[in-house]
Amino acid sequence: MQATSSPSARPGRASLALLAVLAALAAMPWFATPFVLHLAVLACLNVLIVNGLALIARTGQLSLGHAAFVALGAYGSVLAERHWALGFVSSGLLGVAAAAAVALLLGWVILRLRGVYFVLVTFAFGELMRLALLDWSALTGGANGIANIGPAVMLGLAFDTRLKFYALALAAAALSVLFLALLARKPLGHALDAVHDNPSLAESTGLSVHRLQVLAFVAGSALAGLGGVLQARYVGYVSPESFNPAISVGFVIMLVIGGRRSVWGPLVGALVLTPLPELFRGAVQTQHILYGAALILILRFMPQGLAGLPALARLAGRRPKEQS
Repeated sequence: MQATSSPSARPGRASLALLAVLAALAAMPWFATPFVLHLAVLACLNVLIVNGLALIARTGQLSLGHAAFVALGAYGSVLAERHWALGFVSSGLLGVAAAAAVALLLGWVILRLRGVYFVLVTFAFGELMRLALLDWSALTGGANGIANIGPAVMLGLAFDTRLKFYALALAAAALSVLFLALLARKPLGHALDAVHDNPSLAESTGLSVHRLQVLAFVAGSALAGLGGVLQARYVGYVSPESFNPAISVGFVIMLVIGGRRSVWGPLVGALVLTPLPELFRGAVQTQHILYGAALILILRFMPQGLAGLPALARLAGRRPKEQS
């Protein structure tokens, strides 16, 4: 009898192929130009931040104030390091905790809102955070921001070059993707999906929709705060304009174009869209037109995002029809 490969073996081979492709992409920047390495660092940071937004969207909510939590992580860690003489790890944990704490207080109140009302409140919060950073100049430096931020240092190793920092950013991005992939297979991930698909039905089965949405909002904002901590150490400078509403919109576009319901969506969206602002830096208006046109086309013809394309779905070991 002729041996045939079982269906369960095919996803395994597809997953190995996907890991091989990702490993090749991750290794390329080490052998590329400094500009490509810089884009790779930014892409890793965006993957980390957009993964947090994807976690919030997993419960059916969309935040337009995500950059505010990036700012909380960045400013919180930098100020803790300067005023309390804390190391990178301690100050970074405080920055992440600040983002999570604010998300808990804010989310507990506003996550009872639905649809456009939640989106508008998060947008207003993001703008309020930016104005507070501008006005509280005695602490935040106002419009001038905070410069000369030292590099990240862990276990005596200073990540003071692009090559070293890329390794740190890549590890953070990979762990965030792994976290979302594992979460999707756990009962908690299934509960979040149930809240997204039908909140009333999820509530009737005994799930606390509000608590699950708050949990996702806090965890997603903490990932954004971690992205802010790393971004501040990489750039060496923070200012309120680094976290304006347009940045939040950019994160949303990355998520939508990559795929809102796919674990790989933030990764695909960040890899595709991170280079565009740098490549079209001399044509800002054209850049916004391209963003808008791409978003309209994706929503019209590929509502599942680029990660929902049949080739990418098969490579990830999933069937396209399983996405919704």
